[in-house]
Amino acid sequence: MTQAGSAASGFVHLHVHTEYSLLDGACRIKDLIAACRQHGMPAVAVTDHGNLFGAIEFYSAAIAAGIKPIIGCEVYIAPGDRRDRQTCGLGEASYHLLLLAQNRTGWQNLIKLTTIGYLEGFYYKPRIDKEVLREFSEGLICTSTCLGGEIPQALCRGSVAAARAVAEEYLRIFGPERFYIELQDHGLPEQRQINPELVDLARRLGVGIVATNDVHYLTAQDVEAHDVLCCISTRSRVKDEKRFKFDSDQFYLKSGAEMAAALGRWPQALANTRRIAELCNLEFDFSRRFAPRFPTPTDRSPDQYLRELVYQGVGRRYGQLTDELRERIEYELEVIARKGFSSYFLIVWDVVRYARQQDIPAVARGSGCSTVVGYCLGISAIDPLRYGLYFERFMDPERDELPDIDIDICQDRRSEVINYVRQKYGHVAQIITFGRLKARAAIRDICRALDVPLSEADRIAKLVPEELKMTIDKALQREAELRRLYDQDPTVRKVLDIGRRLEGLARHASVHAAGVVIADVPLDTLIPLHKPADAKEITTQFEGPTVEKVGLLKMDFLGLRTLSQIHLACRLIRKHHGVEIDLEKLDLTDPRVYELLSRGQTRGVFQFESAGMREVLMRMKPNRIEDLIAANALFRPGPMEYIEEYIARKHGRQSWDLPHPIMTEVLGETYGIMVYQEQVSRLVNRLGGVPLRRAFRLAKAISKKKTAMIEAEHGPFLEGAMANGLPRPVAEKIFEDILRFGGYAFNKAHSAGYALIAFQTAYLKTYYPVEFMAALLTYESGSTEKVAEYIEECRRMGIPIRPPNVNESEEAFTVVYEVGKGEAGQVGDGQRCATGFPGSRRGHICFGLAAISGVGHKAVQAVLTARQRGGPFRDLFDFCERVDLTCVNKAVIEALIKSGAFDCTGAARRALMNVLDKAIELGQEAQRDRRAGQLSMFGGLGDWSASSPPITGEEWSESEMLAYEKAALGFYITKHPLTQYQELIRQFG
Repeated sequence: MTQAGSAASGFVHLHVHTEYSLLDGACRIKDLIAACRQHGMPAVAVTDHGNLFGAIEFYSAAIAAGIKPIIGCEVYIAPGDRRDRQTCGLGEASYHLLLLAQNRTGWQNLIKLTTIGYLEGFYYKPRIDKEVLREFSEGLICTSTCLGGEIPQALCRGSVAAARAVAEEYLRIFGPERFYIELQDHGLPEQRQINPELVDLARRLGVGIVATNDVHYLTAQDVEAHDVLCCISTRSRVKDEKRFKFDSDQFYLKSGAEMAAALGRWPQALANTRRIAELCNLEFDFSRRFAPRFPTPTDRSPDQYLRELVYQGVGRRYGQLTDELRERIEYELEVIARKGFSSYFLIVWDVVRYARQQDIPAVARGSGCSTVVGYCLGISAIDPLRYGLYFERFMDPERDELPDIDIDICQDRRSEVINYVRQKYGHVAQIITFGRLKARAAIRDICRALDVPLSEADRIAKLVPEELKMTIDKALQREAELRRLYDQDPTVRKVLDIGRRLEGLARHASVHAAGVVIADVPLDTLIPLHKPADAKEITTQFEGPTVEKVGLLKMDFLGLRTLSQIHLACRLIRKHHGVEIDLEKLDLTDPRVYELLSRGQTRGVFQFESAGMREVLMRMKPNRIEDLIAANALFRPGPMEYIEEYIARKHGRQSWDLPHPIMTEVLGETYGIMVYQEQVSRLVNRLGGVPLRRAFRLAKAISKKKTAMIEAEHGPFLEGAMANGLPRPVAEKIFEDILRFGGYAFNKAHSAGYALIAFQTAYLKTYYPVEFMAALLTYESGSTEKVAEYIEECRRMGIPIRPPNVNESEEAFTVVYEVGKGEAGQVGDGQRCATGFPGSRRGHICFGLAAISGVGHKAVQAVLTARQRGGPFRDLFDFCERVDLTCVNKAVIEALIKSGAFDCTGAARRALMNVLDKAIELGQEAQRDRRAGQLSMFGGLGDWSASSPPITGEEWSESEMLAYEKAALGFYITKHPLTQYQELIRQFG
């Protein structure tokens, strides 16, 4: 074997870009590892551009496959100071440099450098400079990288002296053992020209050379797909002559033999890949935890303080401490303390407490509702004992996993809560998430790059079903028309073949809707941080599961719009009726609320407003909170088939019987049907004698189809069931049923939490319909479709919806009450009108001023300020005299008139438009004189409206008026153009 051949046999790729070199690399990590195994390579490096997004995912996958992982980064080096942003463009803003972590110190320094790149040096790219490179160089191996590196760039310019000066600087930073000159050959003339010069430079400096391929995709067959990916990145088309593109088809994961063929004249460069791999020995210990410690009162530990708070909460939640309650609390506290999570619970308690003190709705959801400790602390609103929720569903006592309590927060003020956490605990970041090239979007992007007509792109994309986890291959199997086009149309085939290679790749980084990470030491000592250009939020470079894997505390603060709607409705109720509503003390047996639900009048009711769910409720006729919990859990693909059975059994139309009393006890709540994972676990435990901890693991295993774990518990269950008196065939049948139903079973804690919120919204709609619908319209104002739907619902309920009104409307949809002559009428189907109570006031809802097209926040505030100071506006002239016309210009006033906002003055809309110019002129004159301090002869400001022209009664035609109204509001409010034909439509509909 030749020297090059020998070196090639152990070749290691050290310059590789995965999909986390966003829209530039096209290698999926699992495919990369599989390809390395196929090539027989002992190790591989990942060196994404400027980031460590995929480092832990790569490390874990490589270790699992028996391949040595080398974590690195191709960083961007600023030509001068990293904070200097005076260069002319991307090409001059930075050079490339390859860094590989040798050990834990090197990994820490990679974290620091990539964080600095985003937080301090971002200019086109996340840049560092040589100053910070010197500071954080320990434990890192450096190579001169590709043609984008500073040394190759100097040689391409013909400046050997400049190349040497740069190389000497890196040599001083890293020393001869950790600095290498990198050689590449992708068939590019520039590389073949400078490679001998690079070798000569390395010889003169006494440093090593190393051979790499700048891997951006896995195989030679991926070239076209990668080219299209570059077009997607740069928003260009393949046919564009001046677009960015790779000038070679050699940027794939080559075999050792192919690398020897390309760079075999320098066998030492090939051999050095293995030597560098041997120098890199980074290992992670994922058992370590870095959760912050809650600052307790000085004389108490977190365990003691948590216990104290929990028992204080018992009185508020339960009234008295029973033996059952004490046993459950002590069990939970023991597990929490043993696992070291008392501080975690205290932090969650502290955050929720702060939110509520600031009148910010906040409540736990999901499995976090399964803990009595959390309920006593006020973190959750669901009593686990009342609803049969198990602590083990939330925290497995035998597994070393961080707890995870998700908190729903009013979406408007979520940032206040996060700011509090940041100020209290110091080291906080939001969590990154990655948007991906999903099948439909990928098809449209590829069509754009290939210049496929938009109509054709739309036609192909719409043949892909809009479902979660849908892929092009699945779509081809399911959609006959798509398969036909693929078989017969070469363009469609090309689009879909490229799409199969690109779908699922990471496309862009964004901020997770809920995730926050908290630590009591600077985060950049533990994980790399990210901050895109012009963004305010600092995020992690790792996604949520990875953040938890490396031992950090992740909390989910999800902004839930429904909580904001409820909160606004309660404020409106307080304002108009002086009633304080305690949502946690509602009567959950209230028959009027269940009457509304049973009528299916649930538009706007959380989780229950879809047409399918309304139909289920009308058939189910719920009369208890357990029915709402079950409806939430059953209304999903799979368990839907048991809805009719549930309804029939509930109403006595179908009898049911179970083979053992334990089953009757466990499943009685749901009429013998297995609906919840908690029921599955309880059956396995109570009937099969399997310990509860294992029973919960089995329930999870069934839902995730983990056959090994299922089989492991099969025998023990049968033995336990037979010990409870069941014949083996019956026990076998029950286990089969558990597997069948358990695959669909839902988390009851999650369903119960959402059912409670659903009841709260239904209660508000029942008793305070005007306030509830106003709040709903306010928070749906960004959706024309939803606003139209809720306006129609208001009309059905008998709640008038009126145009904006300069004398009544606030910024958002506004509740207005009128004093009538006697008793108010009824709202909707027997619902009490307006306040929900008999009385002399009838309520209606006005459009908010901000709902008018072209009327911004500043203009609205100017109108409200003038009205607050001087009372209602008499007419348009009074309005123009009093409102700040620097904020409220002619276009704004025109929009107000067309929307009907001045109808309250009694003037016709067209007539107002005719005198608008004069009104603005007089108003500006009045405001100028006011600012100048001119007074009338009577000591006050002049009455400018006395000189205003009369406003006639001239009005637009009905069709003109409605057209303007719709343009201003997006809806017909006064009347619909088809109203005059309503009877005719009804006859022929």
